[in-house]
Amino acid sequence: MARGVRIVRPDPDRPAPRGPSGGRRYALPGQRPVSPHITISESDGLRYLHFGSVWVQGAMRIARPFSLEIEYQQQMMAPALFVPKPAHIVQLGLGAGALAKFCWRHCEQARVSVVEISSEVIAAAHRWFRLPVPDDRLTIVEADALAAVSDPRRTLLGGRGSPKADWLQIDLYDAEAAGPVYDDATFYAACRRLLAPQGVAAINLFGRSFAPSAAAITEAFGDNWRVLPEADAGNRVVLAFARGVPVIPYSSLYSRALAIEHHWRLPARKWVSALRQATPAQATGRD
Repeated sequence: MARGVRIVRPDPDRPAPRGPSGGRRYALPGQRPVSPHITISESDGLRYLHFGSVWVQGAMRIARPFSLEIEYQQQMMAPALFVPKPAHIVQLGLGAGALAKFCWRHCEQARVSVVEISSEVIAAAHRWFRLPVPDDRLTIVEADALAAVSDPRRTLLGGRGSPKADWLQIDLYDAEAAGPVYDDATFYAACRRLLAPQGVAAINLFGRSFAPSAAAITEAFGDNWRVLPEADAGNRVVLAFARGVPVIPYSSLYSRALAIEHHWRLPARKWVSALRQATPAQATGRD
């Protein structure tokens, strides 16, 4: 499940009715239910996924269903600066399938494995957000993310014979989007073990204070992580590295960024500029 972009909240004095488990039973104004716990809305050519609340859990431009429309989702592609040709991309949380679709279409050499706990979310992504049918390169696993990354045999992700993750994209939020569903050192340590030696994790953080998440990531990754500038909606994307922050000349990073912009039309030079302007303790490369 996904992210924390938000639309205008209805009158707080008139909360929507709630079901027995706490989830809203009826769609909020402007949304329509497509399953018991999933609603969608549309505005200005965009279709939004909701878990029955005001929080946007994913988006698709109807005319360009394979594009990345939300800024933080674009930042989640920053691992391409460090591992340009991943063999295995693992995604925790499907949402509307934007990252799954983008990686499946544009990373033709990679196998994409997506872990999503909700069958409703998977069905909605296929029905309403153009998620492709799984094939030899795209696998959708209906499972809990913690269980998937904690299994040393990687049973849900192809088994020990399958490659570890070159990219690990983590975007785990529930209906209230108060903070990541899993956000402790145990979870992040399991994520680190899932990474290939050169692997990079991109972690979407939204909701509560950044400090507890940063502390948990530090406990698991040491100082081998960096954070991109806060996105427009308040999301912060952390890049965490399996074996230390790569020492790459900035000229090489800019060359890779130019290639990303040319092929994918993502603002990759902004990512490199932000990393270069960081303090020495936060820098990710050298001149």
